[in-house]
Amino acid sequence: MSIHVVTLSEDIVFNPPDVVSEILQNVRTIISTRIGTVPLDRDFGLSWDAVDEPLPIAQARMRLAVIAAVKKYEPRAKVVSVELQDDIDKALEGIAVASVTVMIEEENE
Repeated sequence: MSIHVVTLSEDIVFNPPDVVSEILQNVRTIISTRIGTVPLDRDFGLSWDAVDEPLPIAQARMRLAVIAAVKKYEPRAKVVSVELQDDIDKALEGIAVASVTVMIEEENE
């Protein structure tokens, strides 16, 4: 098993070099997609229902949403933790800066 941290700062690679890179990119896509924006799968992504909640409640709801979405759409990755930065300026702009730590069981083990 390997542990990886996924952030939103990576570019898309259309031909990932290995399975782990593919899984990490899939997690990145899940956490950067707003629910309802994928035409043939309106449930894909994260809900923005928590946007107007107080910051601690919004963060808790976002953590839950990340865990549920990754479990549903990329079951090869297990969410270990979801860290959201306490950046009030970004929060006021509607931006949640997240890093998601996932565990991946590699096929060769």
